[in-house]
Amino acid sequence: MRIVRACIYPKDIQRITGRSERYGRKLLNDIKAHFGKKPYQFITAEEFAEYSGIKEEIVNQYLEKVS
Repeated sequence: MRIVRACIYPKDIQRITGRSERYGRKLLNDIKAHFGKKPYQFITAEEFAEYSGIKEEIVNQYLEKVS
């Protein structure tokens, strides 16, 4: 069984949305604030999907391809 990464990074957001990596960093900070996370905590694919409105299946398909 192949292990799929659980965390979302700015480069992932860039590739999924087509926006810049800087936008990805800003969006991760916005998501952390939304969920009440500390700056050193990670964002999961599920949290990203919920916040962005992108289906979790699409996010997981992307993570499977790049993992």
